[in-house]
Amino acid sequence: MEVVLQNLTKKFPSRDRKKHEDVIAVNDFNFTIPDGKLIGLLGPSGCGKSTTLNLISGLQKPTEGRIFFGEDDVTDLPPENRGIGLVFQNYALYPHLTVKQNILFPLQNLKGKDKLSKEEMLEKTVAVAKLVQIDGLLDRKPGELSGGQQQRVAIARALVKMPRVLLLDEPLSNLDARLRLQTREEIRRIQRETKITTIFVTHDQEEAMSISDLIVVMKDGVVQQIGKPQEVYDNPVNLFVAKFLGTPPINVFIGSVKEQMLYIGEDAVLAVKGVKDQEVYVGIRPEGFRLKADGPFCCELIGVEVMGRDSSVISRNHASLNQTVRSIISTENKVSTDRETVRFSLVPYKVFLFHKETEERIVFEIEGEQ
Repeated sequence: MEVVLQNLTKKFPSRDRKKHEDVIAVNDFNFTIPDGKLIGLLGPSGCGKSTTLNLISGLQKPTEGRIFFGEDDVTDLPPENRGIGLVFQNYALYPHLTVKQNILFPLQNLKGKDKLSKEEMLEKTVAVAKLVQIDGLLDRKPGELSGGQQQRVAIARALVKMPRVLLLDEPLSNLDARLRLQTREEIRRIQRETKITTIFVTHDQEEAMSISDLIVVMKDGVVQQIGKPQEVYDNPVNLFVAKFLGTPPINVFIGSVKEQMLYIGEDAVLAVKGVKDQEVYVGIRPEGFRLKADGPFCCELIGVEVMGRDSSVISRNHASLNQTVRSIISTENKVSTDRETVRFSLVPYKVFLFHKETEERIVFEIEGEQ
């Protein structure tokens, strides 16, 4: 099911008695969510991603704009008539009911032409329980299940009516790290098998990037960038997006361009063809450093953290806006911790320039590329 958000805006009255300006939670959101895709709504707390999900679900009404499911305008439809499945952060299972009864519950509320026989309801319940791999737990109650199993029950309950759109509001935040990894892989598997258009809200960029077909990065109610996860990571449109995506986070420096050469401090670190002389913010991904004894970029060495396949070189640079500079290199490259400084060359396509005032991306031509 294709979902179209058209000039979607949501305003809330200000709680500040001195200021009567409305709080804009979602500001003129335009996006067409392709049929059968998994979309990640991503951003920090307060960016408007959960409000957007609530508008799509019908739990809140937009101040302006329209919402379409396919050709159907659902803007004024109540949630129960939209054909959605909704999974909350806290699961919201009925503790006095068994797993089977929890999953059956939405089917028992169907009326009219949609009403099912007991046999049909049971058949659908067992089928969806097998899909999420909890068919052996149907007679247990939620209190007898682990957090991951409860999450699967919540997903099964949302899927049992085969909704047109599945909405997931930070569904993994209550799980430990290992379970989060396992469950996000299961969500991706289930979505691919059912081909239900799915919108997944999270503040965890690693979750969003790992399972989404497209990600939508939001800030203060405004969409910053939409694209495939790797494309957004490789080509951020502004400093906010560059800083929000990536683990470890991007290293940011104050720099300047003089005669098409990028300077960080006194170091001339990279040719940036086509960029006018100006002060800039410089973003360098942790994997954008190469150890080189005579490299142009010099930092004060603090230490080295070995992480199995890779090593993290931790250093300082007076032009850095981060407390430390973190560079990811292969463990095959040995760094002596006895030395005071470490030198790098930079990988051009891992270096991003941003306008000092607007923080918008400044694209430069990489030598050797057409």
